[in-house]
Amino acid sequence: MQASSAKILAVDDRDENLVALTAVLDALPVEVVAVNSGHAALKELLNDEFAVILLDVVMPGMDGFETAAHIKGRARTRDVPIIFLTAAGDAGDDVYRGYAAGAVDYLTKPFDPWLLRAKVSVFVEMHRRELEVRRRAELLRRALPDEGGENICALLQRQVGQVEAAMARLRTKGADLPLNDLEEHVAELRTTVRTLSS
Repeated sequence: MQASSAKILAVDDRDENLVALTAVLDALPVEVVAVNSGHAALKELLNDEFAVILLDVVMPGMDGFETAAHIKGRARTRDVPIIFLTAAGDAGDDVYRGYAAGAVDYLTKPFDPWLLRAKVSVFVEMHRRELEVRRRAELLRRALPDEGGENICALLQRQVGQVEAAMARLRTKGADLPLNDLEEHVAELRTTVRTLSS
């Protein structure tokens, strides 16, 4: 595992499923933390930050839905994405319950290893970007004098608004310009400003 790798929380009551998940994700720059119950998952979430949670639905004691409710009920963990995993025969109405419980995705076992890796990769990249935005915001916050910080935030917000307005004008004039990169940078700047303002 690299020092900068993201952590993935895998929750399943069957050890063979945890071994399989760990093996599937081994090709990614992640550390898989494997636990065999909802209670153990909640304990891990008290101590660490995770990019995504892979959560089995059917477990003795606290099932996946109850575990997800606890995760989404905590301010510190409510934004951690959850991918539910369940046996194909158990799907049905459980898919709706999974999304209602706050899942971002729902996969049935046996799952396609390539698909799982691709989905986890997306959340790992989002987590990496969020950490980078937080790091930049903290550096900027430290660099700003206490008295002037609020004025600078307001100025940055106005500038973001002006750039977005300019992009909208370009679109309405039918300009065929590659705006995707610019839009991504503006979104990152807006997130930085929001983080800095909080």
